[in-house]
Amino acid sequence: MYQNTVEVETITSQGAISDKTYNKLYWRLLPFLALCYMFAYIDRINMGFAKLQMQDAINLSDAAYGLGAGIFFLGYVLFEIPSNLYLTKIGAKRTFVRIMILWGLTSASMMFVSSPTMFYILRFLLGVFEAGFFPGVIFYLTLWFPVQRMASAMALLMLAAPIGSIICGPLSTWLMTHFHGVNGLQGWQWMFMLEGLPCVLLGIWAWFYIIDKPEQASWLTKEEKQELASSISQKQQSVINHASFLTAIKTPLTYALAILYFCIMCGIYAISFWLPTILQSHGITDLIDIGLYSALPYIAALFSMVILSKSSDIHQERRLHVAIPALVAGLALFASNYMSNFFLAILLLIIATALVWAAYTIFWSIPSKYMQGTAAAGGIAMINTIGLFGGFLSPYVLGWIKQTTGSLTYGLILMTVLLLIASVIMFSQRKI
Repeated sequence: MYQNTVEVETITSQGAISDKTYNKLYWRLLPFLALCYMFAYIDRINMGFAKLQMQDAINLSDAAYGLGAGIFFLGYVLFEIPSNLYLTKIGAKRTFVRIMILWGLTSASMMFVSSPTMFYILRFLLGVFEAGFFPGVIFYLTLWFPVQRMASAMALLMLAAPIGSIICGPLSTWLMTHFHGVNGLQGWQWMFMLEGLPCVLLGIWAWFYIIDKPEQASWLTKEEKQELASSISQKQQSVINHASFLTAIKTPLTYALAILYFCIMCGIYAISFWLPTILQSHGITDLIDIGLYSALPYIAALFSMVILSKSSDIHQERRLHVAIPALVAGLALFASNYMSNFFLAILLLIIATALVWAAYTIFWSIPSKYMQGTAAAGGIAMINTIGLFGGFLSPYVLGWIKQTTGSLTYGLILMTVLLLIASVIMFSQRKI
């Protein structure tokens, strides 16, 4: 017993929390945050499935769909940094409650879209109201977990997005098929309402569930609070001390990470918003089949995210765990363009999706290593803001290219080039 106590104290003294305390944090914080992020991601990408029905209903061209899908991110980036900086003043609870209730109501309101203009407005507002949620959660986790535990903690949070994608395809297409015509509404209208309103309930739940700081947590013992405070304090002393937001935005590494993240986001959202259309272009026309096939790449992503993030934590290595998956994802996406055989094409898309999500997951364990305090809140938001322009650019460019050329091929080649650029940038950051 004495030996085990010494081991725990040694671990704590090195800036890491004990397994017992970590597991308590893990199960108390991460499942709820992951559930919220899952619904956020569903409400963000369900447009890809709604497009298959609503495109003709509201006279939406491919270019207009791409613009509407991407315009979400313009609203998001405009309000993301202010939201995250304000979080440090009012706390995570108030921030997450506001965000979830407003985005849930806006997502459900998509059922009333009757024109491309209304489509643009509601997608923009959805981005405005969701702004700050993801970087806010990342900053929130830095208040509870030391650097040594961040990649594993982030992995569970990040798993919510591919899980949301796995659920989104079959659920959305099932709702669109089985509720079509009920009470005079089309299937896509029911889909938006039934996938949006649960976020409002989660927002109400967050008010009673979220705790802003470890010292306020009644479910932690006094000893666990002290252990956690010591761990986080030592972590803050060990990282590069970016004392303020202004310092963070003057650091070249911040911009290198932002550009890298931009390239990764282009790859992720190109697949997220256009995968149903890609499947349709391969002759898959049944909505239920499209929903089921669309889940396969994200099932693979679950495994790649867990395996590679654990490897990254075990070896305390981030650079190659981001660069190599981004490189292979780009090559797989490129090769999928030239496969006439559906099963080879979907296999390559599965590989590309799985590895780009793994790179994305491990990437977010890097900024918290080099930033703290206000710099962490603002710097993380800034990286996410610049990066999320990829979320606007990729669906819009793909829509424009498809409408102009009649094919997604050249658009997917462009996304491949961006993933290769992300890999090169990460390879060049030898100090990470």
